[in-house]
Amino acid sequence: MAFLNHRLSLWALLALPALPMLVGLGRGSAEAMDLLHPSGELSARLMIIAIAISPLIRLFGPRKWLQWLAVRRRAFGVAAFAYAVLHLVFYIIDMGNVADMVAEALAPGIWTGWAAFFLMMVPAVLSNDASMRALKAQWKRLQRLVYPAAVLTLLHWIWAHNNLGPALVHFIPLALIVALRAFKPLPHAKHGA
Repeated sequence: MAFLNHRLSLWALLALPALPMLVGLGRGSAEAMDLLHPSGELSARLMIIAIAISPLIRLFGPRKWLQWLAVRRRAFGVAAFAYAVLHLVFYIIDMGNVADMVAEALAPGIWTGWAAFFLMMVPAVLSNDASMRALKAQWKRLQRLVYPAAVLTLLHWIWAHNNLGPALVHFIPLALIVALRAFKPLPHAKHGA
């Protein structure tokens, strides 16, 4: 697992699921429509991981595995946005023209996806040390846009697929972790790793 401590190794691992999608699309063995769900689901999962890290640390204390994730939280968040971009690219290819995209833009399963995408874009673009230094306290507030983005992602998933179950399987654990965090005081140092 030491190889995962190198930044490039982690990024290679996070990029790995995109390869068969892009190869399949390039070779014609996969349609853009078929890649919408896996790319969107992966984006949601990575977003959930990024959001859940701080509440988990508050619940369980600074365990080594949580500290490892915390140091790499920005990578998970940026990767979530990268898969959202890939999801959007597949959507554009599948739709084929702007007129059809505009025609369905106000459908609940579509506008929620667009709104989630633009909210995710802000923290993703600002997830760098230079932005953190320049924005100071405002940086953390802007990073919190991931919370409404997560809610919109959940709604997008439910409405786009007209299926409540799979979306809730992913998002209920996150909601419980965040809710429990509010009722649990910060762990003392003695509860550390």
